[in-house]
Parts: sequence; C-alpha cells; structure tokens
Amino acid sequence: EKAVNLKKDLAEMQEWMTQAEEEYLEKDFEYKSPEELENAVEEMKRAKEDVLQKEVRVKILKDNIKMLAAKVPSSGQDLATELNIVLENYQLLCNRIRGKCHTLEEVWSCWIELLQYLDLETAWLNNLEERVQMTENLPDKLDAVNDALESLESVLRHPADNRTQIRELGQTLIDGGILDDIISEKLEAFNARYEELSHLAVSRQIALEQQLQTMRETDHMLQVLQENLAELDRQLTSYLTDRVDAFQMPQEAQ
Repeated sequence: EKAVNLKKDLAEMQEWMTQAEEEYLEKDFEYKSPEELENAVEEMKRAKEDVLQKEVRVKILKDNIKMLAAKVPSSGQDLATELNIVLENYQLLCNRIRGKCHTLEEVWSCWIELLQYLDLETAWLNNLEERVQMTENLPDKLDAVNDALESLESVLRHPADNRTQIRELGQTLIDGGILDDIISEKLEAFNARYEELSHLAVSRQIALEQQLQTMRETDHMLQVLQENLAELDRQLTSYLTDRVDAFQMPQEAQ
C-alpha cells in the first residue's frame, strides 16, 4: 500500500511539473506596456518561489522511497527509477524558471535604466533650452554677450555618454520585441527635440561669437580713436599754450 501511495505521489508531482511548464514556460508573452512587463516579472517571481517550495516535497518523496527500497527492494527499485526521472525533470524545471525569471528581471531593469537616462537627458535639454532663451534680447554690452556665450558653451559641453546608453538600451529592448512601440515613440520624440535644440544652440553660439568679435573690434577701434583724440588734444593744448599761430601749425592741426 505504501508503494502504491508513493507511486501516486510521484505521478502527481510529475503532473504538477507538466502544468507548471505549460503555464510559465510555454506561453507566448507579448510585452506591449510597462504594466504587462511588470506583471510578468512578478508572476515569474511567484512561479520561482512556488517551484522552489516543492523542493521539500521532493525531498520527502526521495527519503520515503529510499526507506521503502531498503525494506522492500523489489518495490523500491521501480519507484527509484521513476523518482530519478521526476528528480531530473524537477531540476530542469527549476533551472528553466530561474533562468526566465532572471531574464525578465534583467529586461525590467533595462527598461527602468532607460527611463532614468531619458529623465537625465530631458533635464539637460530643458537646461539647454533655458540657456538659449537667455541669449535673446541681450543688452548691447560686451560683458553681457560674453557671459551668455560662456553659459551656453558650458551646457553644450555635456558628454554624449547618456545618449549612447539611451540608444543601446532602447535598441536592445526593441530588438527583443519588448515595449517596442512605446520605446520607439519615446526615442523619436527625444531625438527630434535633441536635434532641434542642439542645432538652435549651436546657431546661437556662432551668432554670439560673431557678435562678440564685432563688439571687441568696435571697442578696440573706439579705444584707438580715443587715444588719437587725446594725443591731438595734447598737441592743440601745447600749441595754444605756446601761442603758435594757426597758419604755422601742420595741416592736420589746422
């Protein structure tokens, strides 16, 4: 009777493993929204816990069959053969579910990481847009133009590492058919805004550089003119002091 019960337990265990395999490993999952992906991760975590909890039952079955084999070798031998098959299938199921759980967790981590990089770069784009707007309607002063140019250039020196991560993470998920529509939409919007703002910022940078160069040249010309006028003023003052007649002075002094 004990052998019959153990045989029944082995059959039930094998049936449960077959059902678990069909439910967790053979279904075709499509992750078209973050909610679907997150639910799949949580479901696979529960599946892993459920499968690992069966380890106690498997161990009890193994111990009982060993005890029976010691007492009744003939009955125990057949059960031991069936037990080995169940043990092998159970270990395979554990490995496959652990592997799928790990994969889904990695995918979810990849998605969260992508969102974090997008947030960082969006904040940078907002800052860039603000600096570009600050270059409009500047007072016609050298210091103001120079400060605006330096401020804009400091933002434009932003490294491209984050954008590289965004591109690689997004492509990895899209290639796997995971959240591809959502990610494609996000990347398209981000890239379009990046191209527009970076182009505008570089144009403003060039315009400010030209404006600054013109102002410096004008400032230099004014300085030279002021120095020439000051020298001429000294000469005229000297002529007046010495009571030199105008017709005795050089032509430019006259």
